Amino acid sequence: MSYLTGTPAGSAHPGTTDVRTGLGVPGLAHPLVAPAEWGELARPGRPLHWVALDVFDGPGSRPDPSCLESAGRLRNAGIRVLGRIDAMYGTRAFAEVISEAQRYLDWYQVDGFLLDRCPADGATLPGLRRTAGALRTLHDAPHVVLDHGVHPHPGYAELADQLVTFSGPWSDYRWSQVAEWTAEHPPERFCHFVHGVPRGHLDEALRIARWQGAATIWFTDGTERGGARDAWETMPGYWDDIVSRIGTGVSE
Repeated sequence: MSYLTGTPAGSAHPGTTDVRTGLGVPGLAHPLVAPAEWGELARPGRPLHWVALDVFDGPGSRPDPSCLESAGRLRNAGIRVLGRIDAMYGTRAFAEVISEAQRYLDWYQVDGFLLDRCPADGATLPGLRRTAGALRTLHDAPHVVLDHGVHPHPGYAELADQLVTFSGPWSDYRWSQVAEWTAEHPPERFCHFVHGVPRGHLDEALRIARWQGAATIWFTDGTERGGARDAWETMPGYWDDIVSRIGTGVSE
């Protein structure tokens, strides 16, 4: 298979890495819609790197008590909470993005930001550099994740703590290839979000992520319905299986 050729990104020896894989939750439904799911995320011992909070396509127009409570439970459990902001592929006004980030901080005390639908080409680098720089002035060491969904221009790696270099269906992921430049960075710099992963292919998906050098993942059997974000709104049907596999380091 194409993804098993060469040396895995960020690893000196094929098939090995000391980095523990963990979960990044990109867009679970509102806590009022999915209270049990949010409660499950806050349980001790869950292998979570971070959870993104999306109140109402952003932070909303006023503080939401249920979101504040859910975010607080996660943070009290030692889990990083990120505010999701739609970058609209670089077309949103700078002031709008910063305003949403500030509301997330003021209302939910988030630990950083997930910039969804980020542009990926080199021409938009200056604009994203300005945005990322401004975000870092709002909070002490905020965790910034740029969700491109594809391998972007390598210059974006300088702007964020993590890049989402794949976001899409299993049918594409299982034949995907990693960009060569990612080998210059450790696996903890990259995230993969994959929907429509059948239970029987979960181990294969985990192997792909490790060979391609992505330490933060979100694999689900959920699928797109009315829009691209629908796939992330529910927990995977095999939640216990994936927690068990990642928590014990099982990958092969």
